[in-house]
Amino acid sequence: MNRIQSTLAVALLSIIPAIAFSAGNAAEGKNKSAVCHACHGETGKSVQPIYPNLGGQHQDYLSKTLYDFRDGSRQNAIMSGFAANLTDADIEDISAWYASQQGVTEIQDK
Repeated sequence: MNRIQSTLAVALLSIIPAIAFSAGNAAEGKNKSAVCHACHGETGKSVQPIYPNLGGQHQDYLSKTLYDFRDGSRQNAIMSGFAANLTDADIEDISAWYASQQGVTEIQDK
């Protein structure tokens, strides 16, 4: 392998982590999250304090939570029902949408 090939190989290998962490399409997630808006709000600021704020959360946390609801390792009658019909792409897209939003920056009154 010559110097140019080595440099190219290093450059290509260096982008693999970026690709691995860029799963999900936020624009698609906005459309797919319509059913979530009733409780979690369009941008992830919940409509009532009993529902968690999703905006600005880490994408991997949101994805894992939805996968766990879908496979039953995390239980909630409402969320398990919603997550049951989500594909992997749906989960990644919805998670990307909420992760791309600004998080809540003030303490909300109860």
